[in-house]
Amino acid sequence: MKSASEELVPLHEEFIYCCGAATHVLKCGPWKDLSKDESKNLPRLLFMIIPGNPGLAGYYRTFIQALYCGLNQQYPVWVVSHAGHCKPPSGMEMMEDTDIKELEDVFGLNGQVEHKLNFLKKNVSKDIKLVLIAHSIGCYITLEMMKRASELQVLRSVLLFPTIERMAQSPQGKLMTPLLCKLRYVLYMPVYLLSFLPEGVKASLVRFALRGMKTCDESSITTSVNLFSVDCIANILYMASQEMMKVVERDSTTIKQNLKKLIFYYGTGDSWCPQQYYDEIKMDFPDGDIRLCEKGLRHAFVLDASKEMAAMITDWLQDDLTKL
Repeated sequence: MKSASEELVPLHEEFIYCCGAATHVLKCGPWKDLSKDESKNLPRLLFMIIPGNPGLAGYYRTFIQALYCGLNQQYPVWVVSHAGHCKPPSGMEMMEDTDIKELEDVFGLNGQVEHKLNFLKKNVSKDIKLVLIAHSIGCYITLEMMKRASELQVLRSVLLFPTIERMAQSPQGKLMTPLLCKLRYVLYMPVYLLSFLPEGVKASLVRFALRGMKTCDESSITTSVNLFSVDCIANILYMASQEMMKVVERDSTTIKQNLKKLIFYYGTGDSWCPQQYYDEIKMDFPDGDIRLCEKGLRHAFVLDASKEMAAMITDWLQDDLTKL
């Protein structure tokens, strides 16, 4: 259940083309347009969420509402889907109908980095400071953004359950790499067949798949229905296959250059970034803000612990916000 204050949160939803690809944006707060330099009412700070994979903005709906309320509704909080991970509304195609190709391989891992940088360039004034909150592969994307666009005014980057190294060697990676890199096309046919089911039946299947959870965020169930789209699944699995091949060595140079801006949060039972990875990065960067979860939160925290995570992040950032 949402609190009364969260129920009243202004939530703005957009489906746009970014780098020519369908993109879903959810925005908390009254600021819909942050690109106009001449506006005197622009906030000083934007919280932007970089999702994991699947990179569907809807999974973070409760999270951004809770975060916005935890910040006393002072700063806008946005989440931008990965390119091509959302099912576009009726009348909108997955790719923009144009002869101009903005970006090669926009659905690949490199393309998703450029997609986020392009979004910021076109939608957010360069004078606005940023808090980047990244989840899973979003943490890799965020470090790449900071590396490629050092002009970004990043106040803090919060990296949650960061898959930033040796993904294929992780326990889950060893299991998933053969499927993602060699057998992913086999999954398309059952998804195609399931796509013809009524929406209510799809939602029931999702509930059945998540039945082991004591509490499950309702927005996660409705968002998961997108996964019955072959186009979405194809883009999600394609990006995941690239993750297994490209996320190998930790980018310690970029981490070192931005260490004072970074907060890492690792899980204790995370099969995508095991505790060994936490122990090693903690050893390499003893002065870094590198935390280990003591609450037993799952890697996919958005399914059942969005409010808890939002409350922790709000607490972590209090000192930074009081200095603004």
